[in-house]
Amino acid sequence: MSVLVVGISHKSAPVELLEKLALDGDSTIKLITDVMGGEHVSEATAIVTCNRLEVYAEVDRFHGSVEDVSGLLVARAEQSTEALLPHLYIHYDEGAVSHLFQVASGLDSMVVGEGQILGQTRDALRMGQEHGTVGPALNTLFQQALRVGKRAHAETDIDRAAPSLVSAALERSQVPVAGARTVVIGAGAMASLAVAHLSRGGAGRIAVLNRTAANADRLADEYGASAVPLDRLADELADADIVVSCTGAPEPLVRLADVVTARGGSDRPLTVIDLALPHDVDPAVGQLPGVGLISLAGLADELRGLEATAGVDDVRTIVGQEIAAFLAVRRQASVTPTVVALRSMATAVVDAEMERLSARLPGLDEATRAEVLQTVRRVADKLLHEPTVRVKELADAEPAVSYTAALAELFRLDPDAVGAMTRAEGKQ
Repeated sequence: MSVLVVGISHKSAPVELLEKLALDGDSTIKLITDVMGGEHVSEATAIVTCNRLEVYAEVDRFHGSVEDVSGLLVARAEQSTEALLPHLYIHYDEGAVSHLFQVASGLDSMVVGEGQILGQTRDALRMGQEHGTVGPALNTLFQQALRVGKRAHAETDIDRAAPSLVSAALERSQVPVAGARTVVIGAGAMASLAVAHLSRGGAGRIAVLNRTAANADRLADEYGASAVPLDRLADELADADIVVSCTGAPEPLVRLADVVTARGGSDRPLTVIDLALPHDVDPAVGQLPGVGLISLAGLADELRGLEATAGVDDVRTIVGQEIAAFLAVRRQASVTPTVVALRSMATAVVDAEMERLSARLPGLDEATRAEVLQTVRRVADKLLHEPTVRVKELADAEPAVSYTAALAELFRLDPDAVGAMTRAEGKQ
């Protein structure tokens, strides 16, 4: 079994295409369930963000699994296969491990080093656990990825160097945050980050609007903001200096007509930040006098190729170390079932020969029999010691051939016996 990643992100596709693949909680679960329906898949989950959709699956066959998962994404995007496939990327086995560790540490983010992806990686693991689609393989992989991400932020200066998408957008606002009348639409992780940044920046007033009033109340209470019913959005737009929207609603919430009415012909500065997929703001809003529209597409263009310098090299070093260590442990673990099966076979041979000896020499006393048994076992252990030590050493060398498979073939080990040991190791 090996891990397969099929994904699409800001690095491989335009935001307009990512928008077609935007998923909410229910549709993410539906996608994972569909992935689990593939005949080659035993575990699955997905990392879903405003600029990334990645399916992680534990599979027993590469080609069939790639076709199945890619087909599900094509269907979701309602695009032709030829239109979507060039924007998908695929990582397999060790490449999948490397990719996830880089994602969790922020090295693959639109804003390199941002910390929000760590929480989104944790969400992917938790979702898979809650719905029973994550088993031993993905659980181990994601738990280690989370540790790598935490280590990257704890041991380097990447936090000080790398802004979040929210802070990157606010830095581009034509209206200073300090003293500004602000509106945040949404109450999820991105909205919480927006409220936190606005609060720390000294915004004059922060209004939080959300379809679920309880969530708006919770977020507003946390930062001393005001919770406002979503149906009063037009009224809030009339007084706003900065609007941040990040709900991902099916249809735009900030409509051109509402902004035009709210502004009443004024050309006073207004910054509207749209961090949602699908977009929350009618793109035509950005054409109004005095209105600056900052969207994910615009941020992607500005941030592409821009990297925080402080800490990035240190994070890359940590990630490289962690990848090597994880793969070494995994290779060692892959050898263990074969070694255990080989030793079990040797024990069975010793036991069979001792039974044969007892039948031939029925008068053999217990002391002599025990001495013979100990001698035969020592011989078997010495014969197996060097091969089992060497196969573990060779597994660490990233071999082009499978020494465990060669060992199993040379000693004619029962595949079912090796499989049973593997299941025991994974506690399945």
